[in-house]
Amino acid sequence: MILTVTLNPTLDKFYRVDHLPLSLERVEEEIVIRAIKSSTSAGGKGINVSVFLSAHGVDTVAMGFLAGHTGQIILRDLLAWGVTANFVWIEGESRTNVTILEQGKEYHPVRIHEEGPEVPHPAVDIFLRKYERMLARAEHVVLAGALPPGIPDDFYRTLVQLAKLRGVPTVLHAGGSPLVEAVQEGPYLAKPDVREELRFWDMPLRTEEEIIRAGRRAVECGVTACLISHHVTGDILITPDGVWELEAKVPLTTFKNLVGADDALVGGILVELARGAALLDAVKYGMAAAVATAEVEEKLCLDEAAIKRELDHVVIRPKGGG
Repeated sequence: MILTVTLNPTLDKFYRVDHLPLSLERVEEEIVIRAIKSSTSAGGKGINVSVFLSAHGVDTVAMGFLAGHTGQIILRDLLAWGVTANFVWIEGESRTNVTILEQGKEYHPVRIHEEGPEVPHPAVDIFLRKYERMLARAEHVVLAGALPPGIPDDFYRTLVQLAKLRGVPTVLHAGGSPLVEAVQEGPYLAKPDVREELRFWDMPLRTEEEIIRAGRRAVECGVTACLISHHVTGDILITPDGVWELEAKVPLTTFKNLVGADDALVGGILVELARGAALLDAVKYGMAAAVATAEVEEKLCLDEAAIKRELDHVVIRPKGGG
C-alpha cells in the first residue's frame, strides 16, 4: 500500500476559454469571460498521486484534512476513483483552486489558489495518531503539496522522521521551507515544486549547473534521489551514483493541460517501483506519464497504453559522472 498525505486538499475547478482579455484594466464595470468547457475534480498533489495509483491497480490510502461541503465533494470523488480515504475532519471549508486555460496557450495556465482552512492543534494530534497507524501498512509514503494555515513549516520533516523510524521510504513533493526542512531527514526521493520560485534552499535553479549543485546538496543530506525540473520537457535526476538528464522529445504545441503533469510523474515512478522496476526505469515511466498527462485535457492521463506510447519519446542521458 502507498500512503499519500495531502494536508491541504482542494476541489480543482478548470475553465477553458477561447481567449483572455489582454488587460483587466478596462473602463467597463464588468469583464465577462465565457468558458467553453469546465470540469471539477478532487485535487491536491498527494490526492492526484493516489488517483493515478488507484487507476493503475496500486493499493493506496489518502490522508490529510477535509472540511465542510467542499470536503464532502472531494471525499466522494476520491472514493469513486477507488482510493481509500482516512482524513481528519475540521471546521471551515476545504479550498477550491481555479485554473483558467486559454486555447493555444495551455502551457501558461492562470491559477487562483485559496489558502484553505486553519488546522487546530487537536486535529493535528489526531492526524499524527492515524499516520503512525497507517505506517505499519505502507510501502512508501508520499508527502505532497502546500501546508494549510496552522501547520508549521517543519511538519513534513516530522512525518519523514516518523516514517524512517519504521523503515518506510518517503517521497517528498513540495516546495519552499517545508521542502528544505524535510530534506534534512533524507527522504528517499525529493521532487521540489518550483512553480512559484526557481529556488532550493538559497540556491537558484536556472541552469543545469545550479540544478545539479542543489541536487547534490540534497544527496549530501541523505536523499537517495533528487529529481528537479529543468524546463517544460526536461528534468535532471541526481543520486549518489551519478547525474542523469531526462528529456521528452515532444513539441509543446501538443500540450493541453500541464496542471497534473508533475503529480503523474510522481505517480508513474511509484507505479513502476511497486512493480519492482529499477529507479531509472521508474523515472522514465514517470516522465512518460507526465507527458501523456500534458497531452490530454483531463488533469491526469490514466490510460496506460497512452503512457507506454510516450516511453519512446523519453531519453535518459548520463551527465557528469552518471
